[in-house]
Amino acid sequence: MLKFLKKSSPSGTPGGSFPGPGTFAHGVHPPQQKELSSDAAIEIVPPPDKVILPLLQHVGGPCTPLVKPRQKVTFGEMIGKGDTLISASLHAPVNGVIQKMAVTTLPNGRHLQAIVIRSEGDQLSGQQLWDRMFAGPWPEKTYQCLDPAKITDAVHAAGIVGLGGAAFPTHVKIAPSDKKPIHTLIVNGCECEPYLTTDYRVMVEAADAVVAGTLLAARAVGADKTYIGIESNKLEAVDALRRRAAGAGVKLAVVRTKYPQGSEKHLIKAVLNREVPLGGLPADVGVAITNVATVTAVARSVMRGIPLTHRVISVTGGGIVQPKNLLVPIGITMGEVIRYCGGLRKTAARMIAGGPMMGFPFTNLQTPVTKGTSGITILTHEEIRRVDQRACIRCGRCVDACPMKLVPTKLAVASRFRDLNLARKYNIMACFECGSCAYVCPAGLQLVQHIRMGKALLAAEMKK
Repeated sequence: MLKFLKKSSPSGTPGGSFPGPGTFAHGVHPPQQKELSSDAAIEIVPPPDKVILPLLQHVGGPCTPLVKPRQKVTFGEMIGKGDTLISASLHAPVNGVIQKMAVTTLPNGRHLQAIVIRSEGDQLSGQQLWDRMFAGPWPEKTYQCLDPAKITDAVHAAGIVGLGGAAFPTHVKIAPSDKKPIHTLIVNGCECEPYLTTDYRVMVEAADAVVAGTLLAARAVGADKTYIGIESNKLEAVDALRRRAAGAGVKLAVVRTKYPQGSEKHLIKAVLNREVPLGGLPADVGVAITNVATVTAVARSVMRGIPLTHRVISVTGGGIVQPKNLLVPIGITMGEVIRYCGGLRKTAARMIAGGPMMGFPFTNLQTPVTKGTSGITILTHEEIRRVDQRACIRCGRCVDACPMKLVPTKLAVASRFRDLNLARKYNIMACFECGSCAYVCPAGLQLVQHIRMGKALLAAEMKK
C-alpha cells in the first residue's frame, strides 16, 4: 500500500454539452500528484545507442521478425509483421543495424524475444522529429474524402495500438462492423491515473493533431457523433482543444475528476449515460473508444505515412531528480530515460512502469519502453507505506469502491484457493485491475495480485 493513497475530496464539476451525468457510481479519489510534471513541456530525447524491441507489445499475438542480424534498417521501416487480426507490426525507431535476437523481461514478468537495433548514421531527432509527428497543418477538407477502409489499412500498416496503456490494436477498434454499427466515438483524454501527465501535455501542445486524428477515426468507424472526454482538472487542455475543435464537429465532454474515470465503460456512462453490459464491449452499445495520444498516431499514419515509432511518456514522482514529459523512441531502456531526467534521488524506493494504481514495479534498468508504456513513476520511501496484512474484517469498503460492482474479497479468496468455478461465478474476468479495492482496504490485502493470479489460472485452463 502506498502512503500517497489517502483520502482526497472530489474535485471539479462536469461541463459541456453531452447527454451523460459526467460521472459514474463507486470509484475513489486518490490525490492526483500531477503538479510534479504537469507544467513540464514535452522534450525530445536524443536517439540512444541501441533500442530493444519486444515482438509482443500489444494485446494479441506477437509479430513475426522480418529482419536478420547485420541487416541495415532505416527509420520507420517495418521490422516485424503482425500476421493475425489481433496483432500489430513493429517499425524501426532509428537508423541502424540489426543485432542478434535477444530475450527481454517486461515489468509484468513476461519474457519475450526482442529485436535489437544499434543506432548508426544520421538520425531524425529534435525539432525536426516533433514537426513531422505533431506540428500542423492537418487539412480538414481531406477527411471526408478518404475511404474509411484506407484509413483502417493505414493504421494497421503503421502498427498503432492504444497508447493509454491497454495497447489493443487500433485498426480493430476503428474498423466498421455491420453486426455492431458504431454511432459515437469517444476519445479518452481523462488520464485519471495519479502522477501521469502524458496525455495532458499532448492535448495542450498538439491539439491540432488530436482533433485531426479524432476526425479520421470517426470517419473510419462510421460514427455520427464524436466527443473528447476530459477530466475537470485539465482546464488548459480543455481550452486548447475547445479552440481547435470549434466548428470541426467534435464536442468536448468535461467530466468529474474521479478514479477510474478513464475506464472505457465508465467514460461511456459519464458521457452518454449508457451501460455496457457485464462482459460486454463498448461496441455492444454502439460506441468506440480510443485515446488522445492514439489518435495523434492515427493522424500521422494516414496523412503523413509515419508509423508508430515514438511515444510521449511521463517520468515523475518524488524519487526522480527532474520530473519531465518526454518524446522517446520505442525500445529505449528505462535506465536511459531515468538518466536523462537527472537520475534517481537517494530517497527513491520503488520504480513503476506506468502509474501507482495500475502500473507494474520493475528493478531492471535495461527494461525497454514499449508501445504500452505511459510513464515511469519513481516513489520515495516516504511515499510508500508498509501495511502489515491482517484478516479481512468484512467491512465492505472494497465493494463500495469497485466501479464494476464486483465483490473483490470473494474474487481474491477464490483465486487464492484456486477455486476457478467460484471465480467465474463472481465474474472475475470483469475486473480490469484498477486497484480501487486495494486502495480502500484497511487490512492491506493484496486483492489485485490475487485476482490477477486467478485470471492467469483461468487463461491457462482455457488453453488446455
